[in-house]
Amino acid sequence: MGKVTKKRKLAESKLEAGRSYTLQEASVLVKEISMTKFDASVDIDVRLGIDPRKSNQMVRGVVSLPHGTGKETKVLALCTPDKEAEAKAAGADFVGLDDYIEKIKGGWTDVDIIITMPSIMGKIGALGRILGPRGLMPNPKSGTVTNDVGSAVKEVKQGKIDFKVDKAGIVHTSIGKVSFNPEQISGNAKEFISTLVKLKPTAAKGTYIKSIYLSSTMSPGIRVEPKSVDE
Repeated sequence: MGKVTKKRKLAESKLEAGRSYTLQEASVLVKEISMTKFDASVDIDVRLGIDPRKSNQMVRGVVSLPHGTGKETKVLALCTPDKEAEAKAAGADFVGLDDYIEKIKGGWTDVDIIITMPSIMGKIGALGRILGPRGLMPNPKSGTVTNDVGSAVKEVKQGKIDFKVDKAGIVHTSIGKVSFNPEQISGNAKEFISTLVKLKPTAAKGTYIKSIYLSSTMSPGIRVEPKSVDE
C-alpha cells in the first residue's frame, strides 16, 4: 500500500469509524475533508440490491440536477442544417454534421456529450467503435437522440446527466463541486437518489438502496444513512 499522506490522515480524522451520517451532515463534511487545491468534484456512489447481470434488473436513466453539475459540459450537436440555429441558440459548443463526423473518424472526441437526431443515427452508427468506449455514443434512452435538439442541448447545459449501474451493482456519478454549499450538494443528491428509486426494477427483491457514499476527488468516502435522504 502507498504511504498515507498528512492530508489524507487529516481528512480521515474528521470521520468517525463505522458511523453513518445523515445526508445533511455528509454534505457539510464532504467540503471539510476535501484537501485538493482545485475545485474538486463531489461524487456519489450508490450500491443497489440488484443483479446487473440480468437484463430485467438493469438500471439506467437520466436526471436533471436542480443545482447543475458545476462544470462546463462541452456539447456537440450533430444535426441537419435546419436545426443548427436552434442548437447554437441553446448553447451547443459545436454544431454541424458531415464535417464533424469526419473529424471523429480521424480521432477527435474533445466533447462531453453528443446530441443528434433519429434520422442521422444511420451515419453515426459507423462511429460506434470510437464513441462507444468513451461513453459518447448517443442513445434515445439518455435523451441524446431526439428531434427536439434545442431542448436536449439546454437540459445538458443546465445539469442533466445520464447514469448506468456497473457490473458490481453500483451507480457512480458526480453531483456537483466542493464549492457548492451544503444545501446544493444535498439537494442534488436527493434528486439523484429519488430518480434511482423510481427506476427500481420490478424483478429486484429485498433492500434496493443498500448503501450510499459521498466523497470528493481523492477524499475518503462518507457513509450516508439511506433513511436520511427522505428527511
